[in-house]
Amino acid sequence: MNDRILINSLVVAATIGVDARERCAPQRLEIDLALDGDFRGLEDDLNRTTDYAAVADGLRIECALSEFHLLETLAEHLAGRLFATFPLVRVVEMEIRKDILASARHAGVRIRRERP
Repeated sequence: MNDRILINSLVVAATIGVDARERCAPQRLEIDLALDGDFRGLEDDLNRTTDYAAVADGLRIECALSEFHLLETLAEHLAGRLFATFPLVRVVEMEIRKDILASARHAGVRIRRERP
């Protein structure tokens, strides 16, 4: 499929990290997201596609409510929630970044998952 919904640099807050110093307060994360679907036959009807505003709100809420040690685990969790909530999404590609290394702009993970 070549039809994609894109959300870039979505800012969320999450309790994440391996050590207590990282986990003492929610951290700022950035998410880039690509959701594959099919845009044919939409007839300008939002109900026939995936509402990217609802996706963004859902990701913000999930991140605020979740606590994980690893970005990898958070990414897997979020992909699962996207599939569970948005039935028209066939593929999720996601990159999550956080500013944790003094010598780098950011560290992060990237995953690609297809609907089970």
